[in-house]
Amino acid sequence: MTISLKPQDFAAEVLPFPTSQIPAANVASVPQRSPLRYPGGKTWLIPHIRSWLGSLPRPPRLLIEPFCGGGIVSLTAAAEGLAGHCLMAELDRDVAAFWHAALRHGPELRALIAEFQPSRDAVAALEHNGGCGLVNLGFRAFVLNRTRRGGILAPGASLTRSGENGKGIASRWYPQTLIARLEAIEGYAPKITFCETDGMQLLAAIAGSDDTAVFADPPYTAGGKRAGSRLYKNSEIDHEHLFEMLSDSGAEFLMTYDASPEIIELIGDYGFRAVTVAMKNTHHARIPELIITNRPMFPSE
Repeated sequence: MTISLKPQDFAAEVLPFPTSQIPAANVASVPQRSPLRYPGGKTWLIPHIRSWLGSLPRPPRLLIEPFCGGGIVSLTAAAEGLAGHCLMAELDRDVAAFWHAALRHGPELRALIAEFQPSRDAVAALEHNGGCGLVNLGFRAFVLNRTRRGGILAPGASLTRSGENGKGIASRWYPQTLIARLEAIEGYAPKITFCETDGMQLLAAIAGSDDTAVFADPPYTAGGKRAGSRLYKNSEIDHEHLFEMLSDSGAEFLMTYDASPEIIELIGDYGFRAVTVAMKNTHHARIPELIITNRPMFPSE
């Protein structure tokens, strides 16, 4: 399947896929379970995740999230009983340190958060000398995530300037709220396993296991996009190989992608199904996001 589209054609009404009847959720309307501010986070997708997993004959024994980032899908599935167990994977060393600390050393991490007073000097000192040990490394990553613009941890990211209501660097630092999220995670942490590993290698090893579902939200590099390298330390993956692995695995899966000619062609080549959801970008322009599955899944317009 070969489709030639120009940049101006990327409006939902001209893409070769229907629009999902499930709208992108207002993030204020769903539980905020992840303590991280993650670029490209998928809180808006939660109604689709609930519909997808709820449509299966039974909750999957294992839900794999190979590029977990902020982990909102696994956190939601574990908290709401949508999967028997969740396997989160992340290659970014800083993000991995946070999840190891949050899932295995919650009380120590929460104590550091309760004591920290964010200022430019305090954040700079932590960035350059964050100490050693898993909890300290996880805490350092968490502070940088909450105080940098957009939550970006990739090299070169700058600190928040004016922020919300002019609060500057502390505008996204809500210690009691964040501690409460971490306390909630501790309650269902036994349902989650975290691995610091390459998500593609993980999928190659276990995606074909029985009663497995996969949620894949890969970095934004398809179609030559450069946003991935700006937002993430580990941004390059072989998108066609990801499609091939999921096709061969036979697992139930849900992927999210920007609408690029490369991805539209791969959907056709592998016989996958897709719907579009209108998203607002940081400039408040409405752009289509693709939700891709191995079979028809969502009611569409």
